Amino acid sequence: MSYQPNDPHLVPQAAPPALSLPQRGMRNGTHGLPIPAGAAVTGPQAQESTELAQRYELLERLGLSTAPSEDFDELARDMAEKAGFLYGFVNLFLEEQTFVGLHQPPADSGYVIVGRTMSHDHGWCPEVVARKKALPLHDVHASPRFSGNHVVDAVGIRSYFGAPLIHESGTVLGTVCVIDPEKRPLSEARRLRDIVISTGAQVMDRIAPAPVR
Repeated sequence: MSYQPNDPHLVPQAAPPALSLPQRGMRNGTHGLPIPAGAAVTGPQAQESTELAQRYELLERLGLSTAPSEDFDELARDMAEKAGFLYGFVNLFLEEQTFVGLHQPPADSGYVIVGRTMSHDHGWCPEVVARKKALPLHDVHASPRFSGNHVVDAVGIRSYFGAPLIHESGTVLGTVCVIDPEKRPLSEARRLRDIVISTGAQVMDRIAPAPVR
């Protein structure tokens, strides 16, 4: 995700540029994971590298482009509008979080304008990928575990709802999610969670249609 480096509730300005969030430093290796020179790749880092390789292999097998897609932009917009959120994302977990589908306010709206990528270190989608199930956060400040996140301050986010994109092989390709500067009532959490889960199913139908029986 990208952001304007000033107050999250911005004064409107003409077509602000989208700037990248801080990244995790130098990258190397086949798929860009940060590996110190001479270090053995073990433990969680080895697992991350393996999972990333599996995603690339699966995407290649499915013939899916990792470029922005009008179809996925439309799904992101529909999801955000159904939820009543300002931002919606279809996110592939590649070398960076890559938003092949994106919906956000107009450039002159005064809200933060985001870009198409974000470091793996930011946001709550990494949690969704790790747990392989939906994450409903009606108020990110209600949980100390999720309130201390760079995106909270950079974009001024108060609510997040995300669901994983899981292929039938078990590979988690990424997520769909919505975010907004306003918190939501707890009573709305189940409905909003169901919206992102439903959109995730639609995305997977586009990525890997079920065979006709």
